[in-house]
Amino acid sequence: MSALIAAAAIAAARTDWLQAHGFSALTLAIVIGMLAGNLGYRRIAPSCAPGVNFSKQNLLRLGIILYGFRLTFQDIGHVGLSGVLIDALVLSSTFGIALLVGTRVFKLDRETAMLIGAGSSICGAAAVMATEPVLRAQPAQVTVAVATVVVFGSLAIFLYPLLYHLNLHWHFLAASPLAFGIYTGSTVHEVAQVVAAARAISADAANTAVIAKMVRVMMLAPFLMLLSAYVAKKAAKKTAGTRQEHEKSDSTAKPGAGGLAIPWFAFGFVAVVAFNSMNLLPGPLVSHINDADNVLLAMAMAALGISTHFSSLRTAGIKPLMFAAVLFGWLIVGGALINTLVLRLFA
Repeated sequence: MSALIAAAAIAAARTDWLQAHGFSALTLAIVIGMLAGNLGYRRIAPSCAPGVNFSKQNLLRLGIILYGFRLTFQDIGHVGLSGVLIDALVLSSTFGIALLVGTRVFKLDRETAMLIGAGSSICGAAAVMATEPVLRAQPAQVTVAVATVVVFGSLAIFLYPLLYHLNLHWHFLAASPLAFGIYTGSTVHEVAQVVAAARAISADAANTAVIAKMVRVMMLAPFLMLLSAYVAKKAAKKTAGTRQEHEKSDSTAKPGAGGLAIPWFAFGFVAVVAFNSMNLLPGPLVSHINDADNVLLAMAMAALGISTHFSSLRTAGIKPLMFAAVLFGWLIVGGALINTLVLRLFA
């Protein structure tokens, strides 16, 4: 079931119109999966559920690991230390705002706020899916987060070329395709959306934007490790508090557990990036591996869509979309400020 939907999504994503507008196979897979999951899947769910769950869990982790074949450590050299610092500051500030504003202002549950924050600050749907195992989030929470990435990432495709032309007059950023390429790569959600937005500016901007985006994607592994430690610390505090309450009324209460949920697939991702950096495999083989990885990730997204019901999305309401809009505004304005300050610092 997941494979059929993934195949349909990959085929559809090859059409010129969808490519030009930044709709990747992953985005289409979750949309088709949601349609299938809400239009008759329940009749065949008992026979399909094991495969859907396998796709959503095991194939997702393998897909994230193989995603490392798209990156090399040499990519860092192309954007320099300034580009790396810009990516790191955009990522940390966006996720920090997400954690604070999402839970305190919009009163969202912590998992939804973190998932939307991860998708906005790193690499869209792939980051949301990679964060899900660490947070043990529900399918509806993941789908809501992916939906916000689709909405505002798609908007960025049309907005950023307009911002580039406005910048030529107002000079908020350095008026060059290179500088605007780093800005685009450090602030737009999905890789496909970065390509679509930057190509509308120039080929040079697109090349720089993709490299800046890939460096940002490379930060996914350390992000997951830090997030896992943060979640474990929160769980340990909660367990300790609950244990103290029980011990007051029951002297035989057993110690709770709040262990660190290590995202081992993140280490696999880093190992693959390191291996790919040595350039040991021929280019055509790496290309085939990336194609296979695209299939795995599309199957995972299809499985997620199948597991999500429209009633769950209606329950989420308008707040996640408003919250994602705030993060999108920060990526545009705060991202421009970070780019300007860092580039001036290294000038």
